[in-house]
Amino acid sequence: MPESAVAHPESLAIAPGSSQGTPLAYLATLRSDQSRRSMANALGVISELVSAGTTRDPDEIPWHQLRNPHTHAIATSLAERFAPATANQRLCALRGVLKAAWRAGLMDSDAYARAIDVKAIRGHREPAGRALETGELSALFGACAADSTPSGPRDAAALALLVGAGLRRTEAAALDLVDLDLEAEQLRVLGKGNRERTVPLQNGTLEALRDWVAIRGQAPGPLLLAVTGGRELTSDRMTGDALLRVCQRRAKKAQVRGFSPHDLRRTFASSLLDAGADISSVQQLMGHASVVTTQRYDRRGERAKRKAAGMLHIPYTAHSSRKGDTAAVASDA
Repeated sequence: MPESAVAHPESLAIAPGSSQGTPLAYLATLRSDQSRRSMANALGVISELVSAGTTRDPDEIPWHQLRNPHTHAIATSLAERFAPATANQRLCALRGVLKAAWRAGLMDSDAYARAIDVKAIRGHREPAGRALETGELSALFGACAADSTPSGPRDAAALALLVGAGLRRTEAAALDLVDLDLEAEQLRVLGKGNRERTVPLQNGTLEALRDWVAIRGQAPGPLLLAVTGGRELTSDRMTGDALLRVCQRRAKKAQVRGFSPHDLRRTFASSLLDAGADISSVQQLMGHASVVTTQRYDRRGERAKRKAAGMLHIPYTAHSSRKGDTAAVASDA
């Protein structure tokens, strides 16, 4: 196969055709709405690649016609366009839809085995986002406390779940009142991979939830309720997107640099690790399947590198013209 075919998957483009329902069959195997949305988007990206830009609709791609040259070309293109983690997630979606085609009898075992024989993309990128400082958190909770509407304590409880319990925004949105045990001071969370975990609640996080429940009431249903017009409680569940908007709105009100719900989760992990918590305990609290994932939140190595770099002395001498500029500035002062 020519090298150009691997580097440019459009040279191996598949003409649009019927997917035979394989994308829906694959997505139906995923357990959470977030996973289904994420992988549907991944299939859309790959659809655009294999159709040479003519469609992003996975239902218009005959996935069962893909063969090893196509999947290798796709992997190469993904590696060029995306960070390794993102590229591998999209390869996972590709393998999933091919498996659905094989299960449906649209691909024989040999064609399927060869098509999915693509190595994971190697590499590392520094994680995006940031951890918030203590002063920023104080400003955020202060802004919530200054809000006399039900949105104030509701938003404070939501922020506390993200930064004080380390929840993903989808996990926080999915909580019901029954999942919160104020007497035992703990929270039951159903996370990725249908894995359930118990998260202990302490100090400010616990108090924020107590205050919210006192306003919310004891009626069964979602823990975090939507508020209409910022003033009237409803029985509707807050969504993950609504939690994102809470972060954006409270950041603006508190005059804090913008952040995402995941930045609060990152703050939870990095703060615990900074305080000396065992990384395996942090892994369990965050619901990570692998401790390798938890290690990405560890900032201690960065500080150690900065300290080590500071030990190196470079005897730099400024250029004479710059010395003159510095002297002129000093005389003007």
